[in-house]
Amino acid sequence: MPKSQKARNPRRSPKPQQAPVRPAAGTPDAPCPCGRDASYGDCCAPFHQGRAAAPTAERLMRSRYSAFAVGDTGYLLRTWYSATRPGGLELDPVQRWTGLDILGTSGGSAFHDEGTVEFCAHYTLRGRSGSQYEHSRFVRENGAWVYVDALPEVP
Repeated sequence: MPKSQKARNPRRSPKPQQAPVRPAAGTPDAPCPCGRDASYGDCCAPFHQGRAAAPTAERLMRSRYSAFAVGDTGYLLRTWYSATRPGGLELDPVQRWTGLDILGTSGGSAFHDEGTVEFCAHYTLRGRSGSQYEHSRFVRENGAWVYVDALPEVP
């Protein structure tokens, strides 16, 4: 037998391969739930923690999706337009948000005061997959982007 090959001991079973450990959603090193190619700590966490403000309506939408994914109701309420903000918000603890697709945007840049984001958010709930489609409206309130409401669906 060539020296580069080792004989296997038939009595020993091979060492099981361990799956790589992924950080839990909402931890700084975890992939950001919003879908951007960045860690949560470098992407949406600074918005959630109040260390930065979303620069565009799309980034606010992404950060709000991430807030749903990590269960940050405080951020969701803080980034809701004052005239349409509910008094409270309760999230279903068994619902898991699994992905976000941005389908389109209008306005919503650093040079605008209003904008829209069309998206499809994917989730699982009690073992079933689902999705939520929405065309959301955003405005600036006190200089910061906030969510206003969903635009009515066009028949």
